[in-house]
Amino acid sequence: MTFRLRALGLLLLVAVVATAATAWLTLSLAAGQVRESVTAGRAEVSRITGELYAYGFAHGTWDEVPDTVRSLAEDTGQRIRVVTEDDVLLADSDALAGREPRPVSSQPPVLVDPRPELRLPAGQLDERAAVKRTVTAMGRYRVEATRAACLTGAGAVVTARKDDLGLPRVSADRAAPQCEETARTADTSAVRDQRDAAACQEREGGAGLRSCLRKVFADRTADVTPPRLQVRLGTLDEAPPALRAMPVAAVAGGVALVVTLGALLLSRTVLRPIRALTSAARGLGEGDMARRVPLSGRDEIGELGRAFNRMADSLQAAEERQRRLTGDIAHELRTPLANLRGYLEALQDGVVEPTPDLLGSLHEEALLQQRIVDDLQDLALAEAGALTYHRSTTGLGELLRGCRTTLRAQAETAGVALVAVTDTDTDTDTEVYVDADPHRLRQVVGNLVSNALRATAAGGSVNLVARRLGPDAAIEVRDTGTGMPPEDLDHVFDRFWRADAARGRDTGGSGLGLAIVHQIVTDHGGSVEVASTVGAGTVFTVRLPAVGAPPGDVGPSPG
Repeated sequence: MTFRLRALGLLLLVAVVATAATAWLTLSLAAGQVRESVTAGRAEVSRITGELYAYGFAHGTWDEVPDTVRSLAEDTGQRIRVVTEDDVLLADSDALAGREPRPVSSQPPVLVDPRPELRLPAGQLDERAAVKRTVTAMGRYRVEATRAACLTGAGAVVTARKDDLGLPRVSADRAAPQCEETARTADTSAVRDQRDAAACQEREGGAGLRSCLRKVFADRTADVTPPRLQVRLGTLDEAPPALRAMPVAAVAGGVALVVTLGALLLSRTVLRPIRALTSAARGLGEGDMARRVPLSGRDEIGELGRAFNRMADSLQAAEERQRRLTGDIAHELRTPLANLRGYLEALQDGVVEPTPDLLGSLHEEALLQQRIVDDLQDLALAEAGALTYHRSTTGLGELLRGCRTTLRAQAETAGVALVAVTDTDTDTDTEVYVDADPHRLRQVVGNLVSNALRATAAGGSVNLVARRLGPDAAIEVRDTGTGMPPEDLDHVFDRFWRADAARGRDTGGSGLGLAIVHQIVTDHGGSVEVASTVGAGTVFTVRLPAVGAPPGDVGPSPG
């Protein structure tokens, strides 16, 4: 994955995470506030209705309920409107606060029924006991409700608790004798109560008795029970609770801080190596070939740094090779040209006679310089990719036998045996073919053999071998010469390099042959390797991709 895609992916990830985190936290806060608001609203409704029920249960009247409504409105912040089931207004918190009453909310009213629920435990009373208990409860409730209403009217602070029948037991902060007298005369319907309760026993009996008795209790005490209330809370089109801005701002600020820190970290991670690369590239452009960038990480930026350092190493090595090449060329050409110049000036001045031997020597020197120039041209063209190749399917066995014939005279002059050995010579395989320029391959073999003959003393041998190596075809040039130490093997394909720097041009060559060999083999998609042992000899192995025989081929030509 490219660095651009990784950076884009990271930015998208930060953006998505930031958006998701903001949305999630905002929704969480909103949901939490909604839950808090709903819970608080339910708690407020429960408190308002609970206190109104407690007021009606304890006082037996709604006469002084406006004070309770005012107090509840102030504590809860709710607009409270209380009416009876007959739509008689008892209290409105707006009016109690001295302002114009607002339209009430469209929410359905909450009902408050202050009537006590008669307790008749199931399974603990027989029918007669249940009837008696109901009659007793009706009389007792009339007394307590009448007494509580009277105390309220007298300005006393009234409280109540439930007794074992679920009825209020009223107490006040001060005595009111007139209320006690009023309460004693309140229960005047005992006979009717007994008749209605007994009718339940006769009509229902069994499981339905208790429900019937509770209904009789509610009907017979309705005249002393405060009417049921309808409580409306809020106003019409009231705005919903607003989302608290502080938590949302804190969340947004936290996410923005995280995104900013992530962006700063990303920019620092990216820009620091880029600044180092820019500085090193500027120095390299100004000629400071020793500039490098520090390496860190294994991402695209780190790989870019390593590629830059490799490029700088290559440029430095190329510059060093160029300087060395210039010096080598000057060294190779200076001495023979100086000799030619000296002899020509001597001939011009008449100091030396133009004998046939002298002219032949000068001609040989000129040919040597021409060979060096031709090798330099071939190498320059090959390295520039401008060397022309005429490829064809070429049999290596036939090519090596032709090279042996061509180079036999040079080998005999050196006193070295030159032998060509191929797989076809031992009847182990058919001819080995490659797609290559046969002229350039002969040049490769000729350069390798020339080097081998110079390194091999008289009486030694040079073997030319063609064989298959897996999918490749191989040419091996083996000699029994002096060999090379391991530290020299890395330089054998360098231009103008000689294993023995003290050797002259007659024994050491121009120093360009192996460089040309390497470039030609590389252009053919192959490789050339060298293995050598001091005192035992050297083996050069050229590997090229093998191909099938050309159509109509019937085997190698005899050599």
